[in-house]
Amino acid sequence: MKLGYIGLGAMGGALARRLMESGPLTVFDLNPELCAGFAAEGAEVAESAAAMARACDMVLLCLPRSANVRAAIFGPDGLAEGLTPGKLVIDQTSGDPSETRKLAAELAERGVGMLDAPVSGGAKGAAAGTIAMMIGGAEESYARAVPVFDRIGPNHTFCGPIGSGQVLKLVNNTISTCNRFALLEGVAVGVKNGITMETMVEVLNAGGARSKSSETMLPALARGLPQPQFALALMLKDLNLATQLAMDSGAPLQFGQLARGMLQAASNELGPEANIDEISKLVEAQAGVLFRE
Repeated sequence: MKLGYIGLGAMGGALARRLMESGPLTVFDLNPELCAGFAAEGAEVAESAAAMARACDMVLLCLPRSANVRAAIFGPDGLAEGLTPGKLVIDQTSGDPSETRKLAAELAERGVGMLDAPVSGGAKGAAAGTIAMMIGGAEESYARAVPVFDRIGPNHTFCGPIGSGQVLKLVNNTISTCNRFALLEGVAVGVKNGITMETMVEVLNAGGARSKSSETMLPALARGLPQPQFALALMLKDLNLATQLAMDSGAPLQFGQLARGMLQAASNELGPEANIDEISKLVEAQAGVLFRE
């Protein structure tokens, strides 16, 4: 079974390299420098997405937005020009579930299967094989793809019909963003009242406030260490999608919408290219404190 991967940015590149560790891989990206780097590492570079589709049995994608996925599939020289019945497209983008369902329906008309398989855990987790994958689609397509997911890492879960993985990814990112803001504001109160960052790292991670943010972001802040790069604009995109999903579903998302508004304000202040960890600087400025000891 020949595999292809489209989207060689921070996350897609890390996922593609995991696949390369256990077998050959064909890659494609609109950035020729990224393609050249993968070629130097032993990957085969396709001339286009269409050429990749003709050569590969399964094609995985990891792109910024669902609009990019649609362009990669149905745009000029897109995958659709080379896909034939029986092939499988796996979208690892943190995308729009409703758009993904439309894409899957259009591909099904051509006899092509589709799974959505977004990930959580960052590029570092992808490189280490500890990434969590949330899979949506037909069970038989998932069964076909299990050996491929196993090559990326053992933490993959079938979540239901197409779009289910992306729904859960939006839920995951909404909760993690709420945790991040709640932690930053709570810690600011502690610092204002004389509690050291070292003490808060120890106590919060031993009690009910423990979260991924308290375990990773908080110690890094206390020591002034750099944190994993993730664009604020991409997290804002996910919370915008989550807000729309909640509205369409008739479900409350009051804390999520508050976090979305805070991310929007941070984006306005810091710019769309800012890293997500820079929101800590805004909380420091608002509270008049420094988190670094």
